[in-house]
Amino acid sequence: MTPQELRAFCLSFNAAAEDFPFNPETSVFKVLGKLFALTALDARPLTVNLKCDPDDAVRLRDEHEGLIIPGYHMNKRHWNTVTVDGELPDQLVRELIEDSYDLVVAGLPRAERLRLDRP
Repeated sequence: MTPQELRAFCLSFNAAAEDFPFNPETSVFKVLGKLFALTALDARPLTVNLKCDPDDAVRLRDEHEGLIIPGYHMNKRHWNTVTVDGELPDQLVRELIEDSYDLVVAGLPRAERLRLDRP
């Protein structure tokens, strides 16, 4: 997955937006103001921080040692840093991004979740 594909996929979700609260190099992808992905798109290797169910986070780290690690500068129980350099299948990376988005949406107040469901 290229940096452009990663960015486009993150922005493809309903109400997703890109923000730069830390610096111009760090893209923060949010849904209704809540972070679901964080990356420096020009970094090599390309990595992305993603929210993850705590049990899945540990399993993924074990299954993909060195490519999925505890979230850099994040709550390590709920966040993973995923290396997006081609060693992990793009489909898995997409699923992890979607899971992160879904977890964040699930934590939103009911009214906001309902607003997201409207066309």
